[in-house]
Amino acid sequence: MSVIEQYARAHVVTDDEDPGAVPVRLRYDPEDDPRSVRIDLPGAHEWTFSRSLLERGLRAPAESGSVRVWPCGRVQAVVEFHSDQGVDVLQFDSKALIRFLRRTYTAVPVHN
Repeated sequence: MSVIEQYARAHVVTDDEDPGAVPVRLRYDPEDDPRSVRIDLPGAHEWTFSRSLLERGLRAPAESGSVRVWPCGRVQAVVEFHSDQGVDVLQFDSKALIRFLRRTYTAVPVHN
């Protein structure tokens, strides 16, 4: 099985001046952990969490540990990461996340 990578653009939600869209890498490595996805942010920030959390969060607010995901209107989703250094909040087009999840499920289907 091969690694699935997809690049997306996300808006960093901040009280400061809007930095505009930033490049984000979505990554799925079924050899490493078939139940997890990774989001790599600019500046070497990496977040790994369950792909089921990402899927649930596209439909309704969902949270696990330091990661929260929720729909924002009909076409966007928010992913929020908490760490000792603070909080990163990213707003994505839901289409990009759905497309990425579909590719991961093609590689490794969900087993209940």
